[in-house]
Amino acid sequence: MVVKLYFVTGNEHKLLEAREVLKPYGFLVERLRARKLEIQSDSLVEIVKVAVQSLGDVGVPVFVEDAGLFIGALNGFPGPYSAYVYRTIGVSGILKLMEGVENRSAYFESAVALRMPNGEVEVFVERVKGFISTEARGTGGFGFDPIFIPEGHTRTFAEMSLHEKNTLSHRAKALRSMAEWLKRKLRAIS
Repeated sequence: MVVKLYFVTGNEHKLLEAREVLKPYGFLVERLRARKLEIQSDSLVEIVKVAVQSLGDVGVPVFVEDAGLFIGALNGFPGPYSAYVYRTIGVSGILKLMEGVENRSAYFESAVALRMPNGEVEVFVERVKGFISTEARGTGGFGFDPIFIPEGHTRTFAEMSLHEKNTLSHRAKALRSMAEWLKRKLRAIS
């Protein structure tokens, strides 16, 4: 049985990642074009909870996702403000901030909030540790993928195929956590 899940996102890359990650679980991901409230907060969890609750009752399982790059030497910057920082100073700006910095440790964190038709909201948070490269590398992915190298690897996310990235990424981990929770929930009510 295929179950449809609705993803509120304007990001085509995130949509493709979600479809690939959730397909093996029997979930078909459709984009839902809806206006959601996007608050500014230091907490990804708070951001996605407010966003998914702002959608109101749409009558179907719906989810939102937000992610951030947290750089140790920059005290967690840009964190939840990653999209804005990417739009304003981009990859080159982060590399400039990191010039001469030895501690290049960082992590990507993703928060996914799922709202069930009954109004129940669950949030799934996952992260992947790694470090910031000294130069942008690769043409795949999006955002800060060209400068993030996951722990235990030598290539950036942008140098990996979508499938490779989805075996490691913060977003894929959070989506898998959501899928496993949802599978248990659906088994319990059937």
